[in-house]
Amino acid sequence: MFTGFGPAISKTDIRKMSGTVWSWRLHRHTSLSEQDLARWLNPIVSGWMNYYGRFYRSELYPLLRRINVYLVRWMRKKYRRLRTFTKAHAAWKRTTRQYPRFFAHWRWVPEF
Repeated sequence: MFTGFGPAISKTDIRKMSGTVWSWRLHRHTSLSEQDLARWLNPIVSGWMNYYGRFYRSELYPLLRRINVYLVRWMRKKYRRLRTFTKAHAAWKRTTRQYPRFFAHWRWVPEF
C-alpha cells in the first residue's frame, strides 16, 4: 500500500553532483583566492540548493559537508601554516564565524 510521497533528490542525482564536485579538484586550485572560489562555486551550489533543497533539504547535507571537506583540503594546501588538522580546524571555525554567508552552502551546513 502506498501511504506517502517524499519528494527528495534521487540517489543518481546525488551521485552525479558528487562526481561534479569531485571533478572540480578544488585542492589543486591554490592559485585562486577565497573570493575567486566563492565566485566560481556559489552560483552552482546555490542553484542545487534552490532546486533540490526545496522540499527535502536534509538530503543535501552530506553533499554540502563534502564540499566543506574539499574546501578545508584547499585551505591546507594553499596556506602552509594550516597544514596540521588542528590549525586548519581552528581557522575554519574562525572563518565561518566571521563570514557566515561567504559561501552559499554555509547557510545550511557551516561545519565539516
